[in-house]
Amino acid sequence: LSPRREKPFVAINCSAIPESLLETELFGHAKGAFTGASDKKVGLFETADGGTLFLDEIADLSLPLQAKILRVLQERKLKRVGENAYRDFDVRIITATHKNLISEVKGNRFREDLYYRLNVIPIHLSPLRERIEDIVPLVDYFLKKHSTMTGEPMKKLAPETIEFLLRQKWRGNVRELEN
Repeated sequence: LSPRREKPFVAINCSAIPESLLETELFGHAKGAFTGASDKKVGLFETADGGTLFLDEIADLSLPLQAKILRVLQERKLKRVGENAYRDFDVRIITATHKNLISEVKGNRFREDLYYRLNVIPIHLSPLRERIEDIVPLVDYFLKKHSTMTGEPMKKLAPETIEFLLRQKWRGNVRELEN
């Protein structure tokens, strides 16, 4: 129901991109800002302008990059790498992590001020093994998704297969179930 629903939804897995590239992915860069920057690049904050930016695995960011993100969130302005001009942007930020951020803050691995800036509406999602009622709907969703991707007819699992799935520990949570 958000007025942002028709606007961009941009997601990035912060742990999947090398630290050296993550800053330009998020904030963009100017042409010639560094070796290999042959064109300007619009960052994900700008790409998501008016919409939502989802930062997955936020706890894996380095402390210097956390400081830059904190400043951008506080100022609601960003500067592309290699530029002097600041740009306004308007995004909703959603973050996720598999780590306990309170423990990360106490261990000085996550900035406390960034934690409180992001922790506006916390949503704790229990692991899949604690919500087995979600397994069958998720299986149906993944079967339909992969059927559409491959062009194959949708398969239906036998009741004994469903029973087997319901008995698993799912240490890898939903990703393990999908695989």
